[in-house]
Order: sequence, then C-alpha cells, then structure tokens
Amino acid sequence: MSLQGRVILIDHRKAMHAACRQILEANGFSMTTAETGVHGLEKVRQESFDVALLNPGIPDMPGLEVLRRLKQESPNTAVILITDDTAGNEAAAAKEEGALDCLPEPFTPDMLAGLVEKAKRYSRRVLEDSCIGQELERKMLSQVLIGRSESMERVGRFIRKAATVDTPVLITGEPGTGKDLVARAIHRLSRRSHRRFVTVDCETSTENLLESELFGHTGRTIPGRIEITAGKIELAEGGTLFLDRIAAIGSSIQEKLLKVILGQTIPDRSGSPERNVDIRIISSTNRDMLRETGTGKFREDLFYRLNSLHIPLPPLREHLDDIPLLADYYIRKFSVEKQIPARSLSEEAMLSLKRRAWPGNVRELIQVLEYAVDTCEGLTIEPRNLPLETQDLSEAPGETGGYLARLERDEILRILDRFGGNKTKAAKFLGINRKTLREKMERYGLNT
Repeated sequence: MSLQGRVILIDHRKAMHAACRQILEANGFSMTTAETGVHGLEKVRQESFDVALLNPGIPDMPGLEVLRRLKQESPNTAVILITDDTAGNEAAAAKEEGALDCLPEPFTPDMLAGLVEKAKRYSRRVLEDSCIGQELERKMLSQVLIGRSESMERVGRFIRKAATVDTPVLITGEPGTGKDLVARAIHRLSRRSHRRFVTVDCETSTENLLESELFGHTGRTIPGRIEITAGKIELAEGGTLFLDRIAAIGSSIQEKLLKVILGQTIPDRSGSPERNVDIRIISSTNRDMLRETGTGKFREDLFYRLNSLHIPLPPLREHLDDIPLLADYYIRKFSVEKQIPARSLSEEAMLSLKRRAWPGNVRELIQVLEYAVDTCEGLTIEPRNLPLETQDLSEAPGETGGYLARLERDEILRILDRFGGNKTKAAKFLGINRKTLREKMERYGLNT
C-alpha cells in the first residue's frame, strides 16, 4: 500500500496511541506520536506532517497554546482536535486559532480514517496554493523589479504589503517609472487576482466622458427602449479599478468617487436605490498631490482616502546601477521576440547608458534598447547603435535631431492636437508659458 500521508498524534494516553496507529497505518498513513505538547512541537519543527491530531487535555501546557504554536511552526499542517465536546467553547476557540475540524470521542475507525483523509487533502491543497503563490510572486516581481538597488527592494516590500490588504493605494512617480506595472503586480498578487483589473486613464477624456466611463450611462436606441451601459466601476466588481493619472479628474467626479470609496455604493441608473459595489482602488499620478490639494484642484479628503498606502517609484537616475540588469533583461526579451541571436552591450555602450539623465526613465531606456537591438548588425551593441550621443543632452540644448528632442516634439504635437491647436491650453497643460511653447515649436519647425 502506498503512503497516503504523514500524521502526528499529540496525546498523553498510550492506549490512544495504539488505537490510532492501528487504524491509520491500516489505511496507508505514516504515524508519529508524542505524549506532551513540548515533545510534539519539537517533532513538528524537525519533520513535516500533513495532519496533526491534538488532545487539548495534555498535562504539560494548554491545548490552545500547542495549537497556536503548531500553526506557527507548520502553517500547512491541518489540525484535528480530539474532544468529547465538539460543540463547546474549547472547540470553537480551537477553530478560531486554525484547527480544521474536531474528532468526537468515542469515534469509529471509519470516522478517524475519513476525517484524517479529508484533512490530508486540505493540507496538500494549502501547500500547493502556497507554492503557486510564491512562484507567482517571484515571477511577477521579477518582471517589475529588475534591479538590486535599495530603492527597488523598498518598492518590492511596498508591493508585497499592498497585496495583503484591501485599502486604496496611490502610486507616485515620474512618467516612465512603471506605475502601471506596479498596479498590475499588486492586483495579481492579491486575493482579487481571479477577477478583473480595469484601467481608466483619467487624462484622456473630457469630464463628461470620463464620468460616463466610470459610472456608466443610459441612452435610447429605439423609441420606448432605454439601453444601460455599465461603467468601469461596475466592470471592476470584485476586482481592482486602476485610476491612472488621477490628478486630472474634475471636481464633480471627485465628489462622486469619494462617495464610492466611503460607502462602496454607486447609483443604480434603472431608478432603484444605490447598490453596493466591491472594488479595490489603485491610483497613480506624476503630479505633486500635496500641491494639487493646496491649490484646491484636488479634494483633500479624497486624496487622503486614495493615499491610504503610498508607493513612491524612484526615477531611473536614482538607481543607475540597475541599468546593467535592466539592459540584459530587455535585450534578451527583444532578441527572443524578434527571433534573432542574443545581443550584448559593449563596455563603451554601457558607460554611455550610465551617463544619461534619463528624463523618460525606464520607459525611455526600453525604447533606446529596442532601437539598439534593431540597428545592431553584429552580436555586440556599440555606442553607434544607440539613438543618443554619448554626452549628456544638457550639453546640447539646441539639438533637434536627438532622441529625447524627438520625444519632446512628438509630445508637443500630441498635446496641440488634443486641444485643437490652442497654444494657451497646450502650454498650460505642459506646465510652460505660451512664449516657451512658441520657441519650442519654432525650434522643431512646428509653426504653421
């Protein structure tokens, strides 16, 4: 008969040892016994067990204390309490401390074998889930936290903490630091991972459109028929709602969002009373939220609700020593995707990367690396394959053909298009005055 599982019996009665051993070994289980709580805990520290049978009446220490310490030593071991009062206070307290079930005395061989088999399956499932969870965490974090710097290790600790709670999270950092990746990692490692991760970019829509996107809307399709369109908040039911660039939302939406957070309810567009909604909110911003609240652009009470847990992401210039690991990861990734031999960076190319200020952060580095992989004809990426000069761009402020200059030119075009060519609105959005915008447009040949 193959081994079904490993069981430890902690009981001071030798007759109980003999009876349980006979029953369980006949059913294929391996049996270990201990007459005291101290001896039992010592064995649990030395060996692994699927199931522990515990008599709370052992004389050397309280049964609940043995149970508590046993679960600390071996969280995956399923504990069955042997008691003649399965409905009493002791049994209830034991279940609160983590006991799986109770075995009433006296019991039949079938009762003991059946309950231990059930406990063994539970224990194996907990262990499997734990291993899967640890592997998932390792894979998720390895994709988000490439680097060994203290700042990235700190971000990892924040992510792990955020995944264990259900409070709102605010992720801050400059553009390109990976705020969306961190938000997805938190969701995938949380208890909500089996439900949706719904993203809303708060900066891409007008206030009316954003309100409809969040809360849904009603409309007529044919006479007498009203069509109800669910909003992103409803779509995120049971999962996570990621509000990217949260600082851009208007005052009326801020008020409604605060009501959702406070009461976890949303209006029912069919005319019924408000209904409950179960969502976890993660938001992000690259703005100074204290300044936004100080000027009245953002509600202070909403900010503090969203900021229950704050995760600041460091700019790349503050952890340049992580560039070799980042470069290795993404060069290998692009080589696999493009089905070409793996490239490597020369020392001169690596030095060139480390000299840059990286205003676009990791996102900019990724774009530079993909460009280098595409332009490299051999197996070694040299400085000539990089889209930027070796020197810092601050030495050539008038450069119009450089990589970052092209990024700035494209961004100005995008913002101008968003505001229909209105230079005053575009300049305000970009955080510069109209004169500076006009000068940049002249430099890049954008004046029409």
